[in-house]
Amino acid sequence: MEPVPFTDLLSAIRGNAPGLSGVAPVIRRVSTDSRNIQEGDLFWALSGKNHDGHDFVDAARRRGAIGSIVARSRAKDLKGQMIVVDDTLQALADFARWYRQQRETMVIGVTGSVGKTTTREMIHAVLSARHAGRQSRQNYNNEVGLPLSLLELGNDDEFGVLEMGAARVGDIRHLCEIACPEAGVLTRVGPAHLETFGSLENIYQGKGELLEALPAHGFAVVPGDDEQMRNMARRAACSVIHVGEGSQNAIQATNVTFEPGRLRFCVDRCDYEIPAPARHYLTAALCALGVAKEIGMDVAAIAEGFQRFTGAPGRCKAEQVGAWTLIDDTYNANPLSMQAACLCLRDWPASGNRLLIAGDMLELGKDSARCHRELGACVADMRINRLLAFGEQAKHVADGALRAGMNRHVIADCHDLETLYAVLDCWLTPGDVILVKGSRGMRMERIVQWLKQQGREATTRQTMSLAARAVA
Repeated sequence: MEPVPFTDLLSAIRGNAPGLSGVAPVIRRVSTDSRNIQEGDLFWALSGKNHDGHDFVDAARRRGAIGSIVARSRAKDLKGQMIVVDDTLQALADFARWYRQQRETMVIGVTGSVGKTTTREMIHAVLSARHAGRQSRQNYNNEVGLPLSLLELGNDDEFGVLEMGAARVGDIRHLCEIACPEAGVLTRVGPAHLETFGSLENIYQGKGELLEALPAHGFAVVPGDDEQMRNMARRAACSVIHVGEGSQNAIQATNVTFEPGRLRFCVDRCDYEIPAPARHYLTAALCALGVAKEIGMDVAAIAEGFQRFTGAPGRCKAEQVGAWTLIDDTYNANPLSMQAACLCLRDWPASGNRLLIAGDMLELGKDSARCHRELGACVADMRINRLLAFGEQAKHVADGALRAGMNRHVIADCHDLETLYAVLDCWLTPGDVILVKGSRGMRMERIVQWLKQQGREATTRQTMSLAARAVA
């Protein structure tokens, strides 16, 4: 964060500081986590579902905070130097909006139901080849994370690519009011957070709020192979760049090929190559290409940027584990991303079986059983060799696969990890490719760690056996 005069902070958040003395003339850093406070920071006390930041004001002061932003309703119970506001979350939004308006940084908003983080990272990788800029950290994409991401922008940053998440109509509109994006990128839209959105139509409505927020001089990048996405793009008052594999797109990918760890395609007779773990990363790549072309980057710079892409943990990360190939896609899951995972597994070269370990997809509401049955049918249609479903919805996944023609003896549904591990002990063979995926709340990374441990133990046994034979 660039230094902010204390008086400007007070004005931006409409706060007052009765009796406050000794505060630095400028604020250089804010934090909402008392554990991360550094000497001279300003602590922002936010109230959440599980914790109330006001309970940690004293801890923040002991760690060196120069003061705390607190709610008026809690101020009388607290000690130390405080800046009092009506609502600390609203104050954070107000400060981030003010701070953003002081910068000339081009803010690029990214939203959608699937692929937001990958697209954000791809855009950042490509633009960073020639321009200074930042991206949202981790999953900083909500009403707390987005303001904190904005506050990390510096005067030298030419761009900031910010992820925007939503669980209901109005969420994206609110984030756009804070970030004031000049460019917007939509990934694919589908049934995610159905429980809170209420319907697929509401999801399209909510995600499209990014398009409505863009200024006339801005631009949007939208996947154009989906007719509903093309219709939604009409809500934008700015120019819209459609990307995809169809001829109707302004940026059309041709000659698309994929082999593990390498995605290649051609646009306008120029070849590009990306170190990507799956073919479905093509949409993110084309969105990044659309942004880069719109701001004037040349082919060489874009190609260089693609080579910088690394991707985040838990998103289709493949590695050799003993005699198996393990694809860790555990970060999160919804129907669209599960379908993409099935495609990834189907296309992955394997000398053994292709095994999908599918955890529950959460927050689907009344559509949950149907969506899980459709997942099972998708697995069967993709001719994946084995299916291990895990969680309360496992029976629906298994039922969908059975109805679609998958043999019962290659399907297992488990409700606890012990049973799941026992099934894997029986099923795993050398040359297998295993993809693990499920919603964040399912903690599917536990299964990844178990598989890695099994792989290490198997490798150790094999090494010891070879050594014993050599001695003999």
